[in-house]
Amino acid sequence: MASDSEAKNSGQAHPKNEVSAKPLDQQAVSEALLSEQTQVRREKLTKIREAKKAYPHNVHVKNCCHEVLAKYSEIQDTVQLEAAGDFELAGRVSFIRSFGKAGFVKIKDRSGTLQVYVARDKTNPEGFEEYKDLDLGDIVRVEGKIFRTKTGELSIEAKNFRVLVKCLHAPPEKFHGLSNIEDRYRRRYLDLMSNEESKKVFLARSQIVQGVREYFLKKEFIEVETPMMHPLVTGATARPFVTHHNTLDMNLFLRIAPELYLKRLVVGGLERVFEINRNFRNEGISIRHNPEFTMLEFYMAYATYHDLMDMTEELITDLCMKVNGTIEIEFLGQKLNLKRPWSRLTMENAVLTLSGVKGSLK
Repeated sequence: MASDSEAKNSGQAHPKNEVSAKPLDQQAVSEALLSEQTQVRREKLTKIREAKKAYPHNVHVKNCCHEVLAKYSEIQDTVQLEAAGDFELAGRVSFIRSFGKAGFVKIKDRSGTLQVYVARDKTNPEGFEEYKDLDLGDIVRVEGKIFRTKTGELSIEAKNFRVLVKCLHAPPEKFHGLSNIEDRYRRRYLDLMSNEESKKVFLARSQIVQGVREYFLKKEFIEVETPMMHPLVTGATARPFVTHHNTLDMNLFLRIAPELYLKRLVVGGLERVFEINRNFRNEGISIRHNPEFTMLEFYMAYATYHDLMDMTEELITDLCMKVNGTIEIEFLGQKLNLKRPWSRLTMENAVLTLSGVKGSLK
């Protein structure tokens, strides 16, 4: 029997009996396409659903992994650890080692990783049954006291254990992470789940944006938001994205820069304004150039380009200290020291100095 594409290529229509054939069970087709491992995980989820315990929304978590490790990592005394009371944590399962009637699980939350001990005679019966069906990637909640294992690792002895979210697909391999660059950029959730360095980049970016905002607010700038859709293409030379406003029946352009609106605010008397904004330029795309990007733009009345150079130096060094704790960094294998003052060159002198060309470019 010819496929749809084969029928089209041959110019033949499907016979009537094929057209009127009973539609395939879409659910059955979907199930057939799932990997065996995913089907097993779905069967485990079905058990949790039948017990009416799937995806609870009233989850109480009062501690995080880093809090426990930071406070008790140096304490060896069993009595002191037991006196600390019960801890309540939740996190994604990154490691499972089962010994039948007991086992160890490592959970990872926003702050770090902590080991959990689950045992038939220590953990609530329902929780231990859920533990036996546990898979990597599941999100669980644990409650119990802390102790040290025979190897000295700080762990939580689970008094209560519960699966909060069943992971239906196997996560990326733990040791190598998500190595395919295409997948890393298209499926950021998997990248963050498996690559600690990617998570650090996200955290550093958040600190940078916060630091930029704090820097300008301390200098008495006003943070503003300007229109995202413009009637004209202004502020830069770039090809815009075009959209249509139905009510006004007019074409608008997603902004390529916020320049004109910020300048109008200065004209109106807001002498110092800044905006951390999204811009859209309908041009090339790569892992280093996104048509949709974030940009800082600020305007300051009565300032000269010398003031802006001073502010640029100050801003970059302040952010570097905030994020890295030092002004010495390594970029593309080269060590850089951001200590002020920086060299200031004209464009001509910069080209001559860095290229080694002698003479004049004029």
